[in-house]
Amino acid sequence: MTPGPIRVVIADDHTLLRDSFRALVDGTPGMTTVGEAATGADAVRLALSEQPDIVLMDVRMPEMDGIEATRRICASPGTAGVRVLILTTFDLDEYVYAALRAGASGFLVKDTTAVELLAAIRVIVAGGALLGPAVTRRLITEFAKRQPAGAPSPSPVNALTDREREVLTLIARGLSNTELADHLHLSPGTVKTHVGRLLSKLNARDRAQLVIHAYEAGLVKPRL
Repeated sequence: MTPGPIRVVIADDHTLLRDSFRALVDGTPGMTTVGEAATGADAVRLALSEQPDIVLMDVRMPEMDGIEATRRICASPGTAGVRVLILTTFDLDEYVYAALRAGASGFLVKDTTAVELLAAIRVIVAGGALLGPAVTRRLITEFAKRQPAGAPSPSPVNALTDREREVLTLIARGLSNTELADHLHLSPGTVKTHVGRLLSKLNARDRAQLVIHAYEAGLVKPRL
């Protein structure tokens, strides 16, 4: 967790939603809103100028959508420490894969509870990723649509040890560190070490990016 309050940028083209999110964030001890954006382009500019810990990003916005804004924020050295949490609706499931590829650290639907949203912000700022089983299933479905026929392309996953590949596969199936420890009969510390090595070896931003590597390497087979 970063020292001081968690600094949040809210990006959504609906004023009422921005006001609601801001009231929630600013009314929570240990969090503060440092900017609001009504377009994806404004979100990118705010991420660079304000250096927030996290951007709450809508998908459909004018001038630049949330997917492209996420891609630019996550790819720029100037905003390397900024995390993105996508706030979407169920009818936008087709964007899950694209947003994770762009570097988003998690997904939530807009009708989530205040408690869930605040918990998600804390998890992502602490270096985790919000990618539960339901989102994972949708990601697998979208990945299956995009994959060409034939064998998977060469991947850095090929250089992993057998244990690391096993851990990566289970992460892609939605298991948390606690669940990994129980499933593999390992200590939480050992699991954390394995996850850290995976992040380093695969040059992955967070667990969401590890999931992408697992799918692209064919470690997890799509189930439609």
